[in-house]
Amino acid sequence: MAIKQSAGHDRLGDFAPQFAHFNDDMLFGEVWADEQSLSAHDRSMITIAAIIAMGATEQLDAHLNMGKANGITADEIAAEITHLAFYVGWPKAWSAFNRAKQVWRQG
Repeated sequence: MAIKQSAGHDRLGDFAPQFAHFNDDMLFGEVWADEQSLSAHDRSMITIAAIIAMGATEQLDAHLNMGKANGITADEIAAEITHLAFYVGWPKAWSAFNRAKQVWRQG
């Protein structure tokens, strides 16, 4: 992940500066940047699965877009969500598919 993450600072920096630091500098600056352990593609697949499992749909769009940028294909995301449907619930899969379809259809 070559792009410096600034969402924490941009959205919460004035309200929760420590959280913004952890988000931007530690989570994305250190953990996501370590592509020796896991590729950005694989981290995105794992993160998307966790977000869908939690039902944290507010965070899903950003991570679907990041996943697409990290090389996840439409076929891969469809297979991932289909697989998850049996483990985390059909309604969560439907919600994820509705969002994923929009992301992968926007060119």
